[in-house]
Amino acid sequence: MTTTEFDLCVIGGGAGGLVVAAGGASLGAKVALVEKHRLGGDCLWHGCVPSKALIQSAKVAHLQRHADLYGLPAQPPDVSLGAVMRRVAAVIKTIEVHDSPERFRGMGIDVVFGAGGFTDPHTFEVDGRRLTAKNFVIATGSRPLVPPIAGLEQVPYLTNETVFNLDEPVPHLIVLGGGPIGVELAQAFARLGSQVSIVQRGPQLLHMEDRDVAAVVEERLRAEGLHLHVDSEVVRVAGVAGAVQVTLKELDGAETTLHGTHLLIATGRRANGEQLGLEAAGVQLNERGYVITDPRLRTTAPNIYACGDITGRYLFTHMAEHHAGVVLRNTLFRLPAQVERRVIPWCTDSDPEVARVGLSESEARKQNVTHDVYRFPFHDIDRAQTDGTTAGFAKILTDHKGRLLGATLVGAHAGELIHEYVLALAKKMKAKDLSGVIHVYPTLAQINRRVADQRMKAGLTPALKKWLQRLFRLRGQ
Repeated sequence: MTTTEFDLCVIGGGAGGLVVAAGGASLGAKVALVEKHRLGGDCLWHGCVPSKALIQSAKVAHLQRHADLYGLPAQPPDVSLGAVMRRVAAVIKTIEVHDSPERFRGMGIDVVFGAGGFTDPHTFEVDGRRLTAKNFVIATGSRPLVPPIAGLEQVPYLTNETVFNLDEPVPHLIVLGGGPIGVELAQAFARLGSQVSIVQRGPQLLHMEDRDVAAVVEERLRAEGLHLHVDSEVVRVAGVAGAVQVTLKELDGAETTLHGTHLLIATGRRANGEQLGLEAAGVQLNERGYVITDPRLRTTAPNIYACGDITGRYLFTHMAEHHAGVVLRNTLFRLPAQVERRVIPWCTDSDPEVARVGLSESEARKQNVTHDVYRFPFHDIDRAQTDGTTAGFAKILTDHKGRLLGATLVGAHAGELIHEYVLALAKKMKAKDLSGVIHVYPTLAQINRRVADQRMKAGLTPALKKWLQRLFRLRGQ
């Protein structure tokens, strides 16, 4: 095809697609943006925004219940889940204006609503309209994965797409899945007054994290009254609205039945790649249904790219935004930009939070990477004592020269504190670089320096200490 209508045609109006569309238009490209439902994607409507709003309301309820720990009268919160969810909806509405069709049309973008599919590598058809472009970007995201469990089709259940629509009391919530989504929502509902049971197939919650890290979160959840069923496989489910039964097979083969009022499925994600005519475009999928891309996010069709969850790589909003920048540099400027693979941070917004960047301790062992590990507890940070947030620790991995390989924080505000390590890893800094920087006192961020100090102290061997005493005529023991 020699002539096309658009420079870029973006399919999907979630985080990645919106950044590509807006960035392309601002750089002078003629852009079409196709969205099946509404702009904003999972993050705005069913993910990051509503879940963090819910978590904040739950945190306030938790503080009310435990105000005596701060020298104030404790009192049980009078929780109306409907009122909480109305606040969640209000937060979404406030942020929604940034993702409105009017805003993007004001940028000169042709926003097209409707379902469609490729008819060839250069044409995407939506309700009879044929959109042609030099380059296409598939950014259709992902949705909850609902596993094939016996009886599930006959039982009402929730996912992250429906849980924020609740307005009735939830006496007992059973959560299938102990990953970030399951853990965050489970703790939030428990703090809002629900009895909560989490069922995890593996031996620990947050299976992507080190065991010692996950243990801190598990201890907190148990202390708050949640029931954790690890190493448990769901055999079948049954029941009706308000009365659900989940039968588990434990590690020893014994079966246990949980009785609850609501069931939440949080067992993973699946790609939104169906009915896009990808075969006609020459775009191939992997065995899990995600679009196959190279490091430049090119698909198996030379003029078609993919970004965000649909690629199956790190299903985070911030990664979708990073992907968008890579796509723009490749499509508009023909620069060989590649996806960052080494320095990728993430955070689970449980309480305490878990944030990580770079290698974990278990990953380093599996990959046979020579490393040293250093830890420092929040308990020994003065600000953590004043705030009553002493649970958890910071952990860093370095090579034998002290260069940072990875960092994990489990504790209060870990998602904010991790960014010092993100910069340090991106710039290939050493632990001594963090140790030598002044950190404000008293702040939680001091833990980043204190854990780096552990690396410096480890280098002060008895032999080196004796040599320094002789060299500088020091008289201590």
